[in-house]
Amino acid sequence: MAELAAERAGWGRQLPKGRGLGIAAHRAFVSYIATVVEVEVDAKGNITVPRVDTAVDCGFCVNPERVRSQIEGAAVMGLTLAKYGDISFKNGRVEQGNFNDYPLVRIDESPRETRVHIVDHSIDVHPSGVGEPGVPPFAPALCNAIFAATGKRIRKLPIGDQLA
Repeated sequence: MAELAAERAGWGRQLPKGRGLGIAAHRAFVSYIATVVEVEVDAKGNITVPRVDTAVDCGFCVNPERVRSQIEGAAVMGLTLAKYGDISFKNGRVEQGNFNDYPLVRIDESPRETRVHIVDHSIDVHPSGVGEPGVPPFAPALCNAIFAATGKRIRKLPIGDQLA
């Protein structure tokens, strides 16, 4: 999976200053996933994600459009968790009760382009899950891309002001 994701993402291509590629892989629900994130980090430490390439081996793919939709959503959810995924407590209670006080990535922060590469199998290969497996490799791939772009390691999530 990692080789397919890297190939489709153009791994090894020259990128402008402040941009980097990162990769991570994961296996869950008998599916194999590898994600390459391209990140751009500006002088103030703001990040944007121009492109994401995710390779998926989920056995026989019954509904390719649904798989693509799940992986596209996973990229948005993975970016949300990496940037904002913090739950805080005060007086023994969770402070975030709804979306008004728990930020999510909005359309202007979402990856500009998400490419999904599904490994083709015949019907004799059992289908497997695609609902959650796209989320876990996103944050590590993003952090690896940030390191490639800046030389700075993200030490904890959410990213917050670690790049400022």
